Amino acid sequence: MANAMREARANFTHQQKLDRRRFLAGLGAGAASLLIPCDGAAAEEGARPEFKTDHSRLQERYDAALSTLKTNTLNVYRFPNPVLIDGASYRGVWLEAEPQVGQVYGLYEPAIARANHEVFFDLQRDDGYLPCWVRFQAVGQGQIQMVVPIAATALEVFKASGDEAFLHKAYGACGRWDDFLMRYRNTRGTGLCEAFCTFDTGHDNSPRWKGLPNECPNNDARICPKVDVLPFLAPDLSATVYGGRVALAKMARLLGRGGEAAQWEEKAASIQKAIIDRLYDPNDACFYDLDAKNQFVRIRGDALTRVLGEHVVGQDIFDQVYARQIHNPQAFWAPYPLPSIALDDPVFVRPIPVNSWGGASQALTALRAPRWLEHYGKPVDLAHMMSQWIQALLAGPGFLQQLDPLTGEFTPAGGGYSPAALVMVDYTWRLHGVRTEADKLEWNCRVPEGASHTRFSLPLKGGAAELSHGPDSSELFLKTKKLLTVKGTARIVTDAKGKALRIVGIGPDTTQVGLLWPNRKTKSLQIEPNQVVQL
Repeated sequence: MANAMREARANFTHQQKLDRRRFLAGLGAGAASLLIPCDGAAAEEGARPEFKTDHSRLQERYDAALSTLKTNTLNVYRFPNPVLIDGASYRGVWLEAEPQVGQVYGLYEPAIARANHEVFFDLQRDDGYLPCWVRFQAVGQGQIQMVVPIAATALEVFKASGDEAFLHKAYGACGRWDDFLMRYRNTRGTGLCEAFCTFDTGHDNSPRWKGLPNECPNNDARICPKVDVLPFLAPDLSATVYGGRVALAKMARLLGRGGEAAQWEEKAASIQKAIIDRLYDPNDACFYDLDAKNQFVRIRGDALTRVLGEHVVGQDIFDQVYARQIHNPQAFWAPYPLPSIALDDPVFVRPIPVNSWGGASQALTALRAPRWLEHYGKPVDLAHMMSQWIQALLAGPGFLQQLDPLTGEFTPAGGGYSPAALVMVDYTWRLHGVRTEADKLEWNCRVPEGASHTRFSLPLKGGAAELSHGPDSSELFLKTKKLLTVKGTARIVTDAKGKALRIVGIGPDTTQVGLLWPNRKTKSLQIEPNQVVQL
């Protein structure tokens, strides 16, 4: 990108304001009525989402998860505001995890959603490098370690808060980060993002990196170790760059910078094509690293899910990958999805050690899964995965990092791991609660197994959305007004005012669903798994 453009981004001050109408147009019709301000206030000062159930173990673990997250909200090196750290033995924030961790937690603590991004933005180097981690006493610079694009989660934080100054800061910082990656991680001139070491992809103890360095020489992420197979052209890191550019294009449009948006879109399309052309093997329906000798590193690992996480492929390639790999019970669709190495890959590491991306199903992978399983139209399979993880968390000793994909048993280690606690919270709401999705409300009418009465309340501007589950039906309320009674398992999608727009099949089998409106109007229909019916 031209120097003038970079300088304009860097010097754009917080005092510059956007036209409010352009803001709302970019967010989507009705979005303003759903925004929760960044100080956490909603209908009343300090309002927070609430979940209450007569399932005592579910309530206890849910409350414990929130307590864990509160305990893990601490200060780190050279940053003035509290952040949500990784927890357990990871005493700090990591670029691969904590921006998304903060964004998900933003439902409860919007200030943390912002802080978990600004800790990286504020400590960005002049050359554009974002710290790979920030601990209590140091800042890491020995790798790039990214997964979910920080630009993508920053955009979601903006949509939830409407904070214009934050959008300016995020756009500038993420643009400079992309510049850094193309300057120092494109040494082979392919336009793809290169992996130099194990920690670049966060794949500790993975056979993907067996015998290769963990960090870059001299603690400098700009330097590739002198190993003949390095650098790798990495499908997951390249997908992260792609997702970041998609988000940067959307940011640019919100900022009224149509020319820059078009440039980001062009760059996104270029790396997307390169990922598919160079790193996808249609014979295996899998994405692989391409080493410096132009040989595929044929290890089927969760890098594949990270490509899907950024929606790099269209539905046609996704369907191939899904059938051959993801939904294959011999590969990734284990009893407790998703293992970090395919079950039938000969390099799967057993017995499973601590902190192993060599086979264990990781809480971070679980936290990322809704970003792509919903996008590609698989809410039923996502529901199965979420139910399995919730059952494992209810049976387990605490919030631990990883579990055995065959048994659901967590690897003994230090408890208090924030991503696992967030899986407990996020999955509970996605399975049974009411959520905002863009400018819509998503009501998941599914009674928790073992519960007879459950209530979810989500604060919105001017009131709350409440979803109550009884023994045989669910009731939807918006700002105390009853919208609908639903019998059967289904997702109801409404607009911001509560008008029912569509129904989605989220049960594993064909389901009979009955709808009853307050005016006594009724509707009965059969809905198939994953089917969408307009109302």
